[in-house]
Amino acid sequence: MTETSDTRSADSEAPGASRSRLQRLMRYIPLIAPVLLWAVPCWVLVHAGQHWPLPVAVTGTALFALGLIGMPLAMTRGHGRRQQDRAAIVGDVLLGGIWILFTWSVLLGVLLRLALTVAGAGDGQDRARLVTWAVLGATAVLLAWGYAEARRVPRVRRLDVPLPRLGAGLDGTRVVLITDTHYGPLDRARWSEKVCERVNTLEADLVCHTGDIADGTAERRRAQATPLGSVQATRARVYVTGNHEYYTEAQGWVDLMDELGWEPLRNRHLLLERGGDSLVVAGVDDVTAESSGLAGHRAHLAGALRGADPELPVLLLAHQPAFVDRAAAEGVDLQISGHTHGGQIWPFHYLVRLDQPALAGLSHHGARTLLYTSRGTGFWGPPFRVFAPSEITLLVLRSPQQPASS
Repeated sequence: MTETSDTRSADSEAPGASRSRLQRLMRYIPLIAPVLLWAVPCWVLVHAGQHWPLPVAVTGTALFALGLIGMPLAMTRGHGRRQQDRAAIVGDVLLGGIWILFTWSVLLGVLLRLALTVAGAGDGQDRARLVTWAVLGATAVLLAWGYAEARRVPRVRRLDVPLPRLGAGLDGTRVVLITDTHYGPLDRARWSEKVCERVNTLEADLVCHTGDIADGTAERRRAQATPLGSVQATRARVYVTGNHEYYTEAQGWVDLMDELGWEPLRNRHLLLERGGDSLVVAGVDDVTAESSGLAGHRAHLAGALRGADPELPVLLLAHQPAFVDRAAAEGVDLQISGHTHGGQIWPFHYLVRLDQPALAGLSHHGARTLLYTSRGTGFWGPPFRVFAPSEITLLVLRSPQQPASS
């Protein structure tokens, strides 16, 4: 009996010990990651058999060392307590640039070197130098393209979404989704105006913003956010908080959106009615709200649906796709979310999928719940989008009770 009990005790402690070791390891990732991001390209491009002249090797190494030191300092000054926009821009550009350079140093560096070796092209030094120029060229092209993609007004992505419980009177309801605008250190007031102008061409019944309006307080980013007041919808403009609102002053953003004529759906709902049929449009605070310490801020789906007829279809605004498990448990018909940015800069896509159930597009969850995840309208931090285009989304809701019409 004693031996069995001891064995069970040891077995029960093992998972806890493993989690503890993993947690300790995770603490060092912020220290290890920057070193790898800068050291790997430095080795691949400068010290992997190129035999550059000494001044070239020293200069290249010095540049990588300056980046390793300067990027964290700029990020800290830009996104920490000081909130210095110029420092944030420098840090963000360095972060995006080195992520792309790291990725293609590894992928192109290994694959191209292998291909050249198999083909017997040149000697070791020639192959190493060719890899360097190829990686630098690919990185330059991706940075230029990625910057243009991030800064342009997003294309409209249109999708018909069938909702089995939607009444015939609501067939063809046009829902426009913008999200993750992330107004920030780079002034995008003009971009914001153009986004709103494009939204207004879509003849929306309902316009939704699912959070992460900006990085910074409402007062600081007011000029960039003000064009949101010009958005037009025949029925309503609704908004829910994202996690980035809780990094500054979330209530300030709620108040500003209310001032601009948007209805903040903070754990509440409204009814969209047409042709004798109704749709419950509900919203919840972001899941990070409760840990923010702000009174009354939390993700409370039961509160959002309180008083709603359970027979009516439900459209739910929730910033993070991960909320869909709760939505499916409550029988929500459609959840719309953002947060993922579609990965923003490939291959960050794969890391996002470790945290969220969907990266982009329409997915099914539970018995009847659909989730639409937007790739986002703006960008966070690094002003680049690589293989993850931004979007303004037009969802046309379709009822099975009436043939779809254009």
